[in-house]
Amino acid sequence: MSNLARYREKKRALRAHMWKEMKKHRTLYLFLLPFALVFGMFVLAPVAISIFFSFTYFNVLESPRFIGFQNYLNLFLSDDVFLIALRNTLILAVVTGPVGYICAFLFAWFINELPRYIRAFVTLVFYAPTIAGAAFMVWAIIFTGDEMGYANAILIRLGIIQEPRLWLTNPDYMMPVIIIVVLWMSLGAGFLAFIAGLSTIDESLYEAGLMDGVKNRWQELWFITLPNMQGMLMFGAVMAIMASFAVGQVTQDLAGFPSTEYAVHTIVNHLVDYGAIRFEMGYASAIATILFLTMIYTKILVGKFISRIGR
Repeated sequence: MSNLARYREKKRALRAHMWKEMKKHRTLYLFLLPFALVFGMFVLAPVAISIFFSFTYFNVLESPRFIGFQNYLNLFLSDDVFLIALRNTLILAVVTGPVGYICAFLFAWFINELPRYIRAFVTLVFYAPTIAGAAFMVWAIIFTGDEMGYANAILIRLGIIQEPRLWLTNPDYMMPVIIIVVLWMSLGAGFLAFIAGLSTIDESLYEAGLMDGVKNRWQELWFITLPNMQGMLMFGAVMAIMASFAVGQVTQDLAGFPSTEYAVHTIVNHLVDYGAIRFEMGYASAIATILFLTMIYTKILVGKFISRIGR
C-alpha cells in the first residue's frame, strides 16, 4: 500500500472515530449547541463578513465592489495617518500591555494574602477604576492645561515647572498622559481572574514544595503558583492584549478626535473615523482585519511564553 493510500485510510478511520465519539456524546453537544450558535452568529460571522468587505469598495450606499488588496495597499503605502496610528498603537500595546498585566497579577498576589473580608474590600477598590464611567472627567481635571489643573498646580508649587503645561494638547506630553491613564484602568477582568485562580490553588502543593526544596516565596511563585493557574494567566493575557490594542475611547475623551498632530491617534480611532464618520466600510474593514490579525498573532506568542512557565 502506498503512502498516499495509507494516509487516506488513516484519515478515513480518524473521521469514523470522531463521528462515533460525537454520536456517543451527542447530549453534551446538544448542550453546547446554543452557545455555538450564538458564538457563530455574533463573533465568527461578523469577523468573516468584515474580512470579505476588506477586499471591496463599500460606501454603504452602493453595492460592494471587489477591488482585491487595494485597501491594504492604500493603508501601508498611501495613508500616512494610519502609519502614525499603527506606531501609536504599538507603543501603547508594548508599554501598557506587559506592565498592566504584571501589575494586575502582582496586586492580585498581594491581595490574596489578606484576610478574607479585607480582601473583598481591597479587590473592589482596585477594580473600581475599570467600572467608573466618569473616570475620564477626573483625569481631564487633573491634566487641565492651566494653573487650575491639579498636575500643573502641584508641579508649579514644587518649583518643578514655571508655567502651566498643555498636557492634553501638546504632542510632547500627550502620550505619557494616555499611558498613565490606561495603566490606571488596566485592572480589569484579568485582575479578577488572577484573584480567582490564586484562591483555588491547593495549599498542600506549597507544603509539598517545602519538602522538595522550595526556599522562598519567589520560588513558590515560579514553580507552584504560576504553573497551577496557567488557564487564568492565559485569560488575563488575552484580556490585556485586547485592552492594550483597543485603546481608543481614552484618547478621544481626553485628547480630542482627532488629537493634535495625531499624537495619540490609534488604530481604533482610525477605524472609527472611516467606519462611523466617512462610511467607507471596505477601508474600515481592512483596518479592523489588520488589528484583528495583530491581536491574534500577539496572543499566540504570549501563549507560547506562558506555556513554558515553571518548566
